[in-house]
Amino acid sequence: MDFTPAQEQDFARDLAREIFGDLSTPERLAAAGPASDAGLWKALCAAGLLGAVEDVGLLGLVLLLEEQGRVTAQVPFAASCVYGLLAVTAHGTDEQRERLLPGLRDGTAVATGAFPARGGVVAAAEGARAGTLTGEVPWVPWLRDATEVLVAVRDPEPRGGHSLWRVRVADAETEPVELTAPWAAGRLVLDGTPAERLGGEGAYGAYDDVLASARTAFAGLQAGVCAGSLARAVAHTNEREQFGRPLAAKQGVQLRAADAHMDTEAIRVTAYEAAWRRDAGLAYGTHALTAAWWASEAGRRVVHAGQHLHGGTGADLDHPVHRHFLWGRQLDAYLGCGGEVLAELGDLIAGGAEGARAAQDAPQGARAAQEGAA
Repeated sequence: MDFTPAQEQDFARDLAREIFGDLSTPERLAAAGPASDAGLWKALCAAGLLGAVEDVGLLGLVLLLEEQGRVTAQVPFAASCVYGLLAVTAHGTDEQRERLLPGLRDGTAVATGAFPARGGVVAAAEGARAGTLTGEVPWVPWLRDATEVLVAVRDPEPRGGHSLWRVRVADAETEPVELTAPWAAGRLVLDGTPAERLGGEGAYGAYDDVLASARTAFAGLQAGVCAGSLARAVAHTNEREQFGRPLAAKQGVQLRAADAHMDTEAIRVTAYEAAWRRDAGLAYGTHALTAAWWASEAGRRVVHAGQHLHGGTGADLDHPVHRHFLWGRQLDAYLGCGGEVLAELGDLIAGGAEGARAAQDAPQGARAAQEGAA
């Protein structure tokens, strides 16, 4: 394993750091309120960072999302890349790639995903109504910004598993939903809504790969959120004095910050490993779950520590560190919360599955694009 970024990954990360840092200042975020930052999205698209994800792979995307998380930039970057660009690249038919990828690369199309699947919430019709979906998803991140949504549908027995269907948001009913973090979420209502199966009829195995990729990507986003929270806490405790000494000189503060640093590094390295394995065409289902568990469990600890180390200032809802707290808690919930993820990981290990379905057939398209970046 070698997590050293390739030259193109380094370049993309540096460019993302510059754009996110310049355009996601606390003042600009406060002015935007709960809405996504259209100007930032336009700048990312103009810089070619969405299309670059095809070249830098999942590991490169994790590096970019770390930079987004450091400043809690309000754009659907992770969702559109994972549920749109990478999903279509790896699992779409040749015709779907040719038709869908150009818009996803330049940002004129924005994707999100109704993930993970929750039982039989959405069903695909058969017979005369084949090619339509019916059901409801209580909340989908970034749905209000999306032009298309990737929906997971449980396949009938004996095959089981899930198939993936692309739905145009304009064809569905949506209602705004407010979450802990300002993710422009919405409720998705499908009632005989036209849908297109990703990969065509008979395509299987895509759900596990896309879900594992999403867990890895959002774990990378959490690593950035935690790093940003900790950086603010370090700066605050070095500047703030008590009894003539900086708060950072106190052993209790140092220990709390050190624990938060180790948790952040654990999130980062497990996300890197899962992403590297996917780019290398190796099984990575359990590794993605491990990254998700660290991002959920340790991420919650880090953002709590960030607020705590700010003392009374951390209770100010308008302080920038509070945004990291909200994002950290939202990512904790989105990834499934620590106990839920751990139970799924335990089932995989106990069954000897090794998450094989997440990497057997799925990453073929990804491998072809990653030969130079892995």
